[in-house]
Amino acid sequence: MTRTLTLLGATGSIGASTLDLVRRNRDDWRIDTLTAHCSAVELAALAIEFGAKLAVVGDANCLPELRSALAGSGIEAAGGAQALVDAAARPVDMTVAAIVGCAGLAPVMAAIERGGTIALANKEALVSAGEVMMQAVAKHGATLLPTDSEHNAIFQCLAGNRLSDVARITLTASGGPLRTWTQAQLEAATPAEAVAHPNWSMGAKISVDSATMMNKGLEYIEAYHLFPVGLDKLGIVVHPQSVIHSMVEFRDRSTLAQLGPSDMRVPIASCLAWPQRMETPLAPLDLAAIGQLTFEPTNEALFPATRLAREAIAAGGAAPAILNAANEVAVAAFLAGQIRFTRIAALVEETLQRSNDAPRPVSLDEVLAVDQSARRQAMSLLETNALV
Repeated sequence: MTRTLTLLGATGSIGASTLDLVRRNRDDWRIDTLTAHCSAVELAALAIEFGAKLAVVGDANCLPELRSALAGSGIEAAGGAQALVDAAARPVDMTVAAIVGCAGLAPVMAAIERGGTIALANKEALVSAGEVMMQAVAKHGATLLPTDSEHNAIFQCLAGNRLSDVARITLTASGGPLRTWTQAQLEAATPAEAVAHPNWSMGAKISVDSATMMNKGLEYIEAYHLFPVGLDKLGIVVHPQSVIHSMVEFRDRSTLAQLGPSDMRVPIASCLAWPQRMETPLAPLDLAAIGQLTFEPTNEALFPATRLAREAIAAGGAAPAILNAANEVAVAAFLAGQIRFTRIAALVEETLQRSNDAPRPVSLDEVLAVDQSARRQAMSLLETNALV
């Protein structure tokens, strides 16, 4: 049966991987809507290729260019934040949510409130608004399928098992490109060095997050909401080869692990085909060629981001949203050459300390207000040069 799909964030890396799989399985999917922040010409080309009904740019200033590129195609065009929300609310069989940042929160909520099936690749949805989002999922009967490789691995390992039987969930981390560096080397790390990930091809921001281990901290928060086994049953282990994507240990001490190539098409395919399987164009896993799989404990003395994330989970309320917002400000400052690599986590921690009286958000609007307040606080700290 052909299923309908809306792809929020069609021109990003997740969008490209999703469309590659759809392109290879054209009889299984019909694209309803594609969105992008701008990239109007690229978005229009994709909408025409896949016969979408609607194309939406989040930046309304890009709408004239989109309309021009779609002229004569019969494809409807729209632009602006509300247009993204309206697109996410359209009745389809699956919504792939891959908009980067807090711009994706409202569209994800719209898909949840429709009671839809959402392949979730927007980290901020659960990091910043986890409590609010999961309450909405329960209220509206929506289905969340995790698209991050680590969470998708856990999802696969849990299939057919009960959460009450889980003894421990372990997220694996590559450790990033600076894993073996000393404190002195980290102090002098450049943006080019921090984004040079050894295993994954990703954007600059998420690559820096991998280097600081904040990406794993954010995934820690996501896992806390997706798999409610309690903070004490969640852990992280450094696994440089990125072959095991996560593991679940059960109370009988049996551990299930999901292995696969370092390619996002694997977890995306898992979501698209769920509860079945689909072909991907990837080469089979060759363990003999890989040779060995190694594991190390996290080093929170050099990479404190995972500690900050764990403390944010324990604090609850506004803390995770504050952590995420401050991290975005800090990473942008590092990439712009304003602060040293080691000051990224320091700025996040200071922002959390300065914002510890923020009220617990109970709605999406309140989450966004916390996010904006934390960004202002982080920017203020940057301007004092106290952490340079």
